[in-house]
This record gives sequence, structure tokens and C-alpha cells, in this order.
Amino acid sequence: MKNTWILCKRELSSYFATPIAYVFIVVFLLLNGVVTFYFGNFLGRGQADLVPFFSFHPWIYMLFVPAITMRLWAEERKSGTVELLFTLPISTWQAVSGKFWAAFMFTAIALALTFPLWIAVNYLGNPDNGVIFASYLGSLFMAGGFLALGACVSALTKNQVVAFILTLLLCLMVNMLGYPLVIDQIRTWLPSLVVDTVRSFSFLTNFDAVSRGILDFRSIIYFATLITFSLFANAVAIEIKRAD
Repeated sequence: MKNTWILCKRELSSYFATPIAYVFIVVFLLLNGVVTFYFGNFLGRGQADLVPFFSFHPWIYMLFVPAITMRLWAEERKSGTVELLFTLPISTWQAVSGKFWAAFMFTAIALALTFPLWIAVNYLGNPDNGVIFASYLGSLFMAGGFLALGACVSALTKNQVVAFILTLLLCLMVNMLGYPLVIDQIRTWLPSLVVDTVRSFSFLTNFDAVSRGILDFRSIIYFATLITFSLFANAVAIEIKRAD
């Protein structure tokens, strides 16, 4: 754990060593504000909650996360610093975990900076803060799922642009598996049991219950399992690339 934490701090510091991290955070906050107030009709709904804010998170993460994860391993492999990294007394799993937790903490910081919306909704009404807390927690779990997938993809290529595009497409796919229009089309030619199984793998499906304040342990287990499996696949990919 000590080595993982050291690498995590190193990676997190590298995010803020350049203006890129600050640009990412500003864009993330602006994008959340636009979709919440404009598309979500935050003020016109007449309800004291953050449903319009959280309902867009699967789509915002779909755009935001690939930009974070594309550099995790692709840049290391392209510059050759991945060989230098593994000359240190650190295992592959520790390296994978450290990079993931750095990206996760960076995303958590960006999400935490949306707190003015929480203050605003408490000023305008009497929201259920338990639901809001559960929604933030669910959003973090979902972000972790996206980040783990993106890190795994980044380990497969040396090109950051390729990593970005592949991660974006993968994130789009896991979202669309639970999109109502897609599900309705699939139901016309597949049995309901198969459709429901496919739908259960969607981030939209698993985040929906949590975003309404329902801490469904099946969804928590889903995200935890996805993160663990993706990080395991990430470590295997790195080991294979090291052996080449």
C-alpha cells in the first residue's frame, strides 16, 4: 500500500504540474452547469433536488474520462518511461492501482467542486440531502468504472488519440446498453430475459437507482466488480507488453 500511495501522489501531482488539469476541471464544471440549468431546466422545475444535475453524469463522464485516462499508460509507453517505472521496487499491480487512484482522486476533486449547486438547492428549498449524498456516492462509483475501463484501454496502445477514441466508444457502448430507445429496439427481436441481462450491464441502468437515493447493493457490486476486473485486465496487458 505504501508504494501504491507514493505512486498515486506522484501521478496526482503530475496532473496539476501543467495547466491542463485546471482546464479539464473548468470545462467539467462549465459543462455540468450548462446541462443542469439549460437542458435540465434546474430553476424552472420548481423542485428542490439535484436530479437534473446527476442525470447527465453518465454522458459527461463519457466525454471527460477518456481525456483523463488516455495518457495514463499510452504516454508512458510512447516516451519509454514505463521501463523506468518498473525499475523501481514496485509491482505491476501497485503501479496499476496507483495510477487508477490518482485519476479517481482527480475526478473526485472535480466532482467536489460542484458543491455550489448543493448550496444553491439548499438555499432555494429543503432537499433530501441523504438522496444527494447517495447520488454523489453513486456518481463516484460510476466514475471509477469509467476510469478503470479507460486505464485498461490506455495500456493497449502507445497513441493517446487512439486511446481516447477507443475509450469514448467503449463508454458510449456501456451507456447505450441501458438507453430506452436502444432497449425498445432490442426487445423486438430478443427474449425479455436476454434484454434485461444486457440492460443490467449498462451504467445508465445501475446509476439510475442510486441517483434517486436508493443504495442498491447490486449496483454497488456491479461497479466494484467492473473496476476490479478492468484493473486486473490492465495489469495483464502491462505484463504482456513488458514481455514483448
